[in-house]
Amino acid sequence: MRQETAVDGFRLAYERTGAEPGRPAVLMLHGWPGDRTDYTAVASPVSAVADVIVPDLRGFGESDKHDADPGAQYNAVAQARSLVAPIEELGLARPVLVGYDIGSRIAQAIARDRPDLVRALVIAPPLPGIGDRILQPGAQREFWYQAFHQLELCTELIDGHRDAVRDYLRHFWSHWSGPGYEPASRHLDHLVSVYGQPGAFAASIAWYRAGAGSVAASLTERVPAPDRRIAVPTTVLWPEYDPLFPREWSDRIGDFFAAARLTWLDDAGHFSPVEAPDAYAAAITAAIADTRGAI
Repeated sequence: MRQETAVDGFRLAYERTGAEPGRPAVLMLHGWPGDRTDYTAVASPVSAVADVIVPDLRGFGESDKHDADPGAQYNAVAQARSLVAPIEELGLARPVLVGYDIGSRIAQAIARDRPDLVRALVIAPPLPGIGDRILQPGAQREFWYQAFHQLELCTELIDGHRDAVRDYLRHFWSHWSGPGYEPASRHLDHLVSVYGQPGAFAASIAWYRAGAGSVAASLTERVPAPDRRIAVPTTVLWPEYDPLFPREWSDRIGDFFAAARLTWLDDAGHFSPVEAPDAYAAAITAAIADTRGAI
């Protein structure tokens, strides 16, 4: 399916399952380097009780990709604009927003700026509260790619070169995941098919070129006043083995969220909806149950 109304010239592709009258809605937002298939194993059980919509974000998968100013068209606020449109277009009554990686940042942006549209959040890192800890040597050894993505050399070496795309993406899917997880060849084949097209990899890293990556976001964050915290009920799923976001960085969630519940995802790494789909599905259905009637 494709979004009918373009926003800033972008139309999103999405999958929808479980659509039945009266059901609560769930909108699932993927990460980098992934696409809407990140939630395949989560969407199936959740669609038994909810209307589930899983889009490709701007610049990803089958959604539109434009050579546009990253700072204006690919940051969290711009990505959020593209998602508010299908919420309204499809008549979704305050969906639960689910996100990890960049999808988490975008879900938070919607909940912060349009809380009237959101029933609850179910999110994994990144979250605010990291601050300048992201400059620690150990963290910078992990976040090197965000500076690399700013260089034209990055796209010259990778964009449109399918073998390079495969090697680059395989590094992250292997290194960021938990012990015992290794991306299947079929999964990598799919990612290469969408990231390996000319211009696709460049579009995917426009998020970082917009200054929306965790390094830039963490260094500019400010603790809001209590009445400016994200107010919608929030479930935070924090993986055990995410090399980007160690669990000790979860200590300041309460400074940014008015009603957040922290849940550990044992044995999972950064790609948490792929690695722990049952836990995700359970958290989403619990969020639906806890907020039933909040329309």
